[in-house]
Amino acid sequence: MIRRRTLLAGLGAGFALGPLSRARAAGTPVTIRMGSLKLIHSIAPSFYERFTPAGVTVEVVPFESPTECKNAVVTKSVDFGTFGIAAATLGAAAGEPLVVIASTCNRGMAVIAKKGSDIHAIKDLRGKRVAIWPGSTQEVFVLERMRMEGLSVKDITPVRVSFSEMHIALARGDVDAYVGAEPGPGVSLASDVGQLVEYPYGTEMGALNMVFGAHRDTLAERPDLVRTMLEIHRKATDFAAGDRDAMIAMAVAKLGQKREALELSAPNVELTWRLGPNEVRQADAYAQHMLALKQIKRLPEPGFIDTRFVDALGRA
Repeated sequence: MIRRRTLLAGLGAGFALGPLSRARAAGTPVTIRMGSLKLIHSIAPSFYERFTPAGVTVEVVPFESPTECKNAVVTKSVDFGTFGIAAATLGAAAGEPLVVIASTCNRGMAVIAKKGSDIHAIKDLRGKRVAIWPGSTQEVFVLERMRMEGLSVKDITPVRVSFSEMHIALARGDVDAYVGAEPGPGVSLASDVGQLVEYPYGTEMGALNMVFGAHRDTLAERPDLVRTMLEIHRKATDFAAGDRDAMIAMAVAKLGQKREALELSAPNVELTWRLGPNEVRQADAYAQHMLALKQIKRLPEPGFIDTRFVDALGRA
């Protein structure tokens, strides 16, 4: 279903023949529109400005949900976007011209229960009200962890709650637990509202979470733009991953969360741009799980994940 594509001829060539380089050489400003989620997993784009070459501007466009960001890429409202592997797989399986070309973040998920409750493990979710965002990466992970513990979705009462509202729903008592995305879990732990049940990474899907996508036309028609954008993404990601204080400070400024909450979230966030054989295998396993859960009717076509550009970055 997903295969590791070989480097095409000319990928490593310079920018001289590309339209992006011609525009820059002519002194014409180039603006790249980058879709990004309001989550700490997607904080790398907030550092793009310091790594953007002369003549290029990256306009970061915020989105509330992975599906919204993915749809913006598909409709070419933005040139690139970061979103969960779930949204990407759903779109590709439906035949949308979407290609995953890099990673954004691994980990960043957690199962959180009300502080003082009797929920200490996945098996304890039986009979409980659990907030889950339908169609999310987190949904597939927790359903697989439940299956491994002998549970199914019929053993819980799933409650549709957005990631940004999960902490509030738990604090109000609307749900007994939630399957959330950082910084929500960090907020619940720092405020003593919640207790950690588990980080659900013990499946064949590993800790795969957020990916970096583009429209198929962009790869074919503007490869120099893709190379430039991924070089910016690589530098910004490596910087933020290597300086946790800077990452937390940026998240405080951009997300409006308290520092003590983000300090708990940060260790559960692995910023990365790499997209290698291990990630491809995990994405394949993820798609297979989505198919088994009937969240998709068919697997994405070959080429849904294209590692050519990150392969070239890794050799640079």
